Amino acid sequence: MSADEERDGVPLTHLDQVLSDGDDATKRDLVDYLDAVHQRILPGLEGRPLSVVRVRPGQPGFMQKNIPKYAPSWIPTVKTWAQASKREVSYALCNDRRTLLWFANQRAVEYHPTLVKADAWDVPTHLIMDIDPPEGETFAAAAAAAQLVRQALENDGLTGAVKTSGSKGVHIFVPLEPQSPEDVAAATRAVAARAERLDPSLATTAYIKDDRGGKVFLDSTRAGGATVVAAYSPRLRPGLPVSFPVSWDRLDTVTPGDFTVHTALALLGDDDPWAAAMPAPQRLPADLVEEGHTIPVARVAAMHEGKRRARERRE
Repeated sequence: MSADEERDGVPLTHLDQVLSDGDDATKRDLVDYLDAVHQRILPGLEGRPLSVVRVRPGQPGFMQKNIPKYAPSWIPTVKTWAQASKREVSYALCNDRRTLLWFANQRAVEYHPTLVKADAWDVPTHLIMDIDPPEGETFAAAAAAAQLVRQALENDGLTGAVKTSGSKGVHIFVPLEPQSPEDVAAATRAVAARAERLDPSLATTAYIKDDRGGKVFLDSTRAGGATVVAAYSPRLRPGLPVSFPVSWDRLDTVTPGDFTVHTALALLGDDDPWAAAMPAPQRLPADLVEEGHTIPVARVAAMHEGKRRARERRE
């Protein structure tokens, strides 16, 4: 297959093809954007097992974890056992511009690294809070709930950086000193619970959707080997929005649609706001971890509650 052009030794093909149905963004738009931000996005990808969302012409997007067998041998990989699918998965490590360009040429739109490094699977690097507005609400609701999380963190001497998810809501990142995945997961649950207590009319930690009562869900389940979309990653949504860093004092003045592959570069200029906003790694306070260990894991609690309700219906 002849290439339209080549960058960093990577042949790039069919650059003028439209990426997805119902949108006018082309593969060239994707490649040019990722190439322009490669120095900003790569620090969040380097050394981390990577899942991507790809899109083929005329087809819906799909998540890809296993690197294809036809991938170049120069892309480093790491293998791990996937308990959910009962198979070994070979993840790519996107450590450089050449690998990023290769993925872009494969029409990989979204980049979802793990919260751990490949050489330290039991050491989460960040505490993450994932916040989306409830159905029928706007981004403003998620932004308001994010400020509750910010206050809960500050009350315990912690600080974090915030970005749009590129979809409906926001992600809050708190970089951590090395701590066990169990303690990080517990602390995440405690932060969510404390944020909920600050304004229970706005936010909820209820994992079962029907129990949320139209409130903003503070998702504390991004822990351990979970993934989260990288800062600056495009999202496979109309207009190709990107996950974009926002300062805390501007969070209530923006919407996710303000940041796309077409607008983000002009807004960035020469800056890297994600790197600038990210605080140094922090130690989780003991009281936060202790409280978190008293809070049931959301998915497990929801499973047991679902079974209980099913029994009641049968009876």
